[in-house]
Amino acid sequence: MDARDASPRNKLALIWLVLPLAALAAAIAWLVTSDLLGSFDNGVPPVENLTFERTILSSDGIATRVRASGSDPMMIAQVLVDDAYWQFEQTPPGPLSRGQSAWIHVPYPWVQGEAHVIKTITNTGATFEHEIPVAVTSPTQSNGTLLFQTLLGVFVGIVPVSIGLLFYPALRGVGQPGMNFLLAMTVGLLAYLMIDAAGEAFELASQSAAIFQGQIMVVFASAASFLILMAVGRRHGAPTGLALATFIALGIGLHNLGEGLAIGAAFAAGSAGLGTFLILGFAIHNITEGIGIAAPILKKRPSLITFPALTLLAGGPAIIGLWIGSLAAAPQWSALALSIGAGAILQVIIEVGSYLARSNGRGSAALYSPSVLSGLIFGVAFMYATAMLVKI
Repeated sequence: MDARDASPRNKLALIWLVLPLAALAAAIAWLVTSDLLGSFDNGVPPVENLTFERTILSSDGIATRVRASGSDPMMIAQVLVDDAYWQFEQTPPGPLSRGQSAWIHVPYPWVQGEAHVIKTITNTGATFEHEIPVAVTSPTQSNGTLLFQTLLGVFVGIVPVSIGLLFYPALRGVGQPGMNFLLAMTVGLLAYLMIDAAGEAFELASQSAAIFQGQIMVVFASAASFLILMAVGRRHGAPTGLALATFIALGIGLHNLGEGLAIGAAFAAGSAGLGTFLILGFAIHNITEGIGIAAPILKKRPSLITFPALTLLAGGPAIIGLWIGSLAAAPQWSALALSIGAGAILQVIIEVGSYLARSNGRGSAALYSPSVLSGLIFGVAFMYATAMLVKI
């Protein structure tokens, strides 16, 4: 078939592609202009929903960011703090359309250490509440604050991973049972991180605006992350050696990004629970991550630059998470980051398990050996026990 025959066929295919879309556009236009649903209007007010995403306490009062997710635009008419009506300023002003956010500022003389309740009332009479359990001044951002958060991210993410990788020379002499133990331990700690990330993602998703469909977002983001990384990782066959270590570091890094978001959000909320004990707890909790990254390359001799690169990939996202979480914390974005991390970790678990089975030459039977089972149990148990230091 020459080009002259193909041209009419291409035009016809384009027409059949555009025609259904034109029909859909015409149907939507008719539905909007004809006011077909007007006959069903019995005076019931539209469905309204308002989510409180972030609250900042300062000497000027209380500022809170809200997001509307109702069926129609909604207007905030009144604001109460502790059951008392207060003047408020809304930025931007006017009705909030579906999905739109705005800041509500109330010059309320809040009391340090006390609990306060903010209540908004719309022009239809719908009310929405938000509780501040313990009122403390929200930290302000400055170069000094960002430097402090960077140092904290280094202690939480980079230091423990680098300490774990320092075990690399000592671990090179382990035999096959020792390798099996370390790889299984990696699977165990990754399994704990995956469940922990998924649980936190679902919890944060439940706090987000209904428009984001938090629970579904977590599932689909995890699935997409898993499938994309599986496709990338299997382009040239199952990953081994340095490639597998890189995927482990990437999965851990995405989890640490979500962990950093949570810590940053706690700082933005003025949480007083992030003390030295908690920082040390995070460091101890994450040490095995470095050992897990080193496990697939114990039989290799990577260049020295490989180790700081893997450390930055696994631990560096904690710093980025701290910055983002303290500057623009919102539950839906933290949930999204954690769900992507959970999907990435699942991909790594499958690849490490597959590598473990292949490296022994026994297939799936190797997964039931004493060294593998003990390593798996140790990995989960260590992460569970050290998590007691960081859960508040």
